[in-house]
Order: sequence, then structure tokens, then C-alpha cells
Amino acid sequence: MIVGILKEIKPQENRVCMTPAGVDQMVAKGHTVYVEKSAGVGSGFDDQMYIDAGAKILDTPKEVYDIADMVMHVKEPQPSEYELIKKDQIVFTYLHLAADRDLTDALLKTGSIGIAYETIEDKKGGLPLLAPMSEVAGRLATQQGAKYLERTFGGRGLLLGGVTGTPSANVLVIGGGVVGIHAAQVACGMGANVTILDMNIDRLRYLSEIMPANCTALMSSPALIRDLVKEADMVVGAVLVAGAKAPKLITKDMLPTMKKGAVIVDVAIDQGGCFETSKATTHKDPVYEIDGVTHYCVANMPGAVPLTSTMALTNVTLPYALKIANNGWKTVMEDEGFAKGVNYVGDKVVCKPVADAFDMPYTELSSLV
Repeated sequence: MIVGILKEIKPQENRVCMTPAGVDQMVAKGHTVYVEKSAGVGSGFDDQMYIDAGAKILDTPKEVYDIADMVMHVKEPQPSEYELIKKDQIVFTYLHLAADRDLTDALLKTGSIGIAYETIEDKKGGLPLLAPMSEVAGRLATQQGAKYLERTFGGRGLLLGGVTGTPSANVLVIGGGVVGIHAAQVACGMGANVTILDMNIDRLRYLSEIMPANCTALMSSPALIRDLVKEADMVVGAVLVAGAKAPKLITKDMLPTMKKGAVIVDVAIDQGGCFETSKATTHKDPVYEIDGVTHYCVANMPGAVPLTSTMALTNVTLPYALKIANNGWKTVMEDEGFAKGVNYVGDKVVCKPVADAFDMPYTELSSLV
């Protein structure tokens, strides 16, 4: 198969979807890999490293789209790319369609096949291709939140862990999944008073067992969230409904009840955000303020640490990319969890959460294969 590795064009997105080491494995399996010029520079991989791994370099995204059977990205295709995508071409990347009707409509018009990293499941129901970026985003959420609590960035002027004789900050983490647990671990390590919420009792038992003494795991409810945000210095939104739009858990009317200079970090922004007042921001302009509360809603947080993120991403995406390249996209039908990664085929939506998000017709994938 001919595989195309595209350069990211979303603002301040420095990741690349595959390392030279990953390309080396692709080529070793007999596949031809084309890499867009300078695609890996932001992650520390120059074109010569890809050439040495067996790839061929193309100057423009159009050249990549024109020749590739499967194109790979990190982020979803941008408007400038819509007309470049070919009929029956495989688009393998993070898609987050349920949060973007325009993107969904545009991709359905291309006649391509969209396989989303974030909806592929493993045998335990986990999200293996989302997990490493969730780990990065969770850790960054606390790191960035701590920064914006500083007075120089408009915050309360509060050190997350305090010092001797002073209080530590109160951190509320909503969601006990991969993002939430990593955000809470970093906050705990920095000495904050951490509360982590989840709605799964088994998950809460697990969190109670593994988290340190300065972390309390509680059953989430709207009433509890309303009470806890009043005392929170930082809130991390870490809620995920696989493939679907995130629920709004902190409403606009809650903001006036919060402390002035508090920080909320919405890691669910890729899926529409879990705070009512969230809107996507960029690394260049990451925050805004509403009712005295700083909002950090960067839509590609792992792009801030692209070397770590690119290596972690390639580790998990490469085995799936190789399966597709070796056997074609219909190989997903051999694995129920892999099949859940297919979001659309041609003009048919085959991912139910996406169809439900926009009240669109849903088609069973099996009926198209």
C-alpha cells in the first residue's frame, strides 16, 4: 500500500503522525511511504531522517493526497484539505466528528473512508490510540493550570502545593479516566488537595486504592459539582464519551460562584468541551476570562510537547496502520474494537455517536462490507 504522512497545519501543532522508526517498519513490510516536506521538523525529525528510513519526500499536501491509498494525520483534516481527499482513500487520524458538523459534512462529500484513532477500542473496552495523548493532556492540564494560577498570568497568585504554614490549592478533576487520573496524579505530586469525580463505582474503588492520601475519589453528581466548584482553585474537565459530544457539566451560572482568579482547564474541548462557556483556543492564545474565571481550552494540548507526543502516538497507531496497509481497511471487520474506529464509509455514517450528535442517518458498517 502507498501510505502518505502529512504535515500538520492546525495552528501551533508540532506533532507528526509517524516517526522515522515507524516509517522504517512500514517500508520493511513492503509498503511505500511518502512524507510531506518538513512534516517531522516540529517533533525533531528532519527530512533526511525519513529518507534514511526509506521514505520519499513530497513538497506539497496535494502530491501526498494524489498518490496515497491511505493518508495519516494527527489532527482532523482542515478546510484547505477537503478538496484534496480522494474517493475511496483511507483517512486515518483523530477525527472528533461529533464535535464538528461542518467537518463531518465535508468528509462525507469526499467519498473516502474515515477511521478515527479515538474510537478504536481494545478487548477491554479501552481506547488504546487515545490513551497516550490523554496521558499527555492530563499531565499538561495540571501543569498549565498551575501556571495560570500565578498572578502574572491573571490567576489567584496561588502555588498549587503551598509551602510550610500556607494552604495548598484545591483541585477538582471531573472524570476518572486516563486524562483525569494523570491530571490528579500530577496535582497530588505537587501537593494540592485533590478531589476526583467519576460515575462508575468500580472506577472509584480503583482510584481510592491507587491515589495518594491527598486525593479523594467521590461519586459525581450535578449537585456535588455545584458545591465543589465554589471551593476549587482549579477545575480540570476530563470527561469523555467515546466518539460522542462531551456533556456540559459546569454551566455558565456556576462561574459567578467560583473564586476570582480560579482556572478551569477543558481537556474535552476536542469533543465540544464539558464546560458550557468553553470555546477552543490555541497555544498562541490559550486563555480567556469569563466572570473572573480563567478558561484554558487548547484543542491540541499534546502539540506543546511534540517529541514526547509523536513517539507515544506512533507506538500505538503503528500496529493498526500496518494492519490496514497489509490487508486493506476491511480488515477491521476481524476485530470488533478495530471496527469501531470506522466513522464513515463514502457518504454513510457508520459510527452511531456521530450520527446521534447530528441526527443523521446511521448505517451498520457490516452492511457495507
